[in-house]
Amino acid sequence: MTIRDERYMLGTDLCLWGISLSNQDVASLAILLELSGRTSYPFVKLEAIDCGMDVWSVERLGKAIRCSQLTSVTLDYNEFKDEGIQGLVRGLEENTKVVSLSLCYCKLGPSSGALLGKVLAESAVSELYLTGNYLQCSGAIDLIASIADYAQGLATERPPEQPFDLAHQILEAQGQTGISTAISGDLEISERPATSHDRAAEHKKSKKKGRKRTKKAALPPGPWVTKLHLADNGIDAMGVEKETGVLEFSQLLSSLIRYSEQLSELDLDNNSLGEMPATDILEALTYRNQGKLPRLKIKVTAQISSITFKAILKQSKKLKVSKKKRKKKN
Repeated sequence: MTIRDERYMLGTDLCLWGISLSNQDVASLAILLELSGRTSYPFVKLEAIDCGMDVWSVERLGKAIRCSQLTSVTLDYNEFKDEGIQGLVRGLEENTKVVSLSLCYCKLGPSSGALLGKVLAESAVSELYLTGNYLQCSGAIDLIASIADYAQGLATERPPEQPFDLAHQILEAQGQTGISTAISGDLEISERPATSHDRAAEHKKSKKKGRKRTKKAALPPGPWVTKLHLADNGIDAMGVEKETGVLEFSQLLSSLIRYSEQLSELDLDNNSLGEMPATDILEALTYRNQGKLPRLKIKVTAQISSITFKAILKQSKKLKVSKKKRKKKN
């Protein structure tokens, strides 16, 4: 109400931590975020952490997200469970704005995996943080099945690398007929080793020009993920699926690691995957690096053999996870 009364237009991040929100409070918040009013406030990031939001509140907030300009939504430590996720997902249908979604410690179960998998496959959300829930193997499989299949499909459609560039192909064709052109002379000059004089001149030239800072272009909506955090989600052989479930998950995850150019972060800490799934992940990382895809930041549980654990770390970048605010026990 204060923001609306003062017409405050300078804020872009709206952060509510540890404040209990009633349904009426959430309704007022939703009206503030929606663009249908007379004043469009420039909020692009919303954090409502540990606010006691229930199913109705999350559904109402989902409707507001559809009509807002938010790009990042964090609802950690609101225990709305699987029932609440349905309303939120409806608000994210055909979403083209929200890129980052964090639902850590929300007591989400296996049935939430398919709903959130649909969000990854059919909306702009590419950063998904689900630490501290209980998706188990079945929920995790439903979550990544579509994006893993899509990544593998793109890899098979990718044209093979050409051994020569266009100039070399022209020269090769001309060489067969005994014709020589100025292109060959240019190539010979470009292919000769650079001298110290050449390097000094190039350095002087680049120094004069200076470096231009370029912003990374945002990825268009699509069935892929860039950051996926699934730490502490009960992904192990202790559930109903036993070892079959965790192996199926590791095989899908391996496809995602092998073929996804967009994937940059993966957090699997505090999940007892076992030695065979960990080996699958190691082989996928090796394949990814051989294919010269961007090096993956990954974090896995230490509850595997030290040899496999060290090999995974060697094939990846270290993932630093910032500590989340812990909910106080009553």
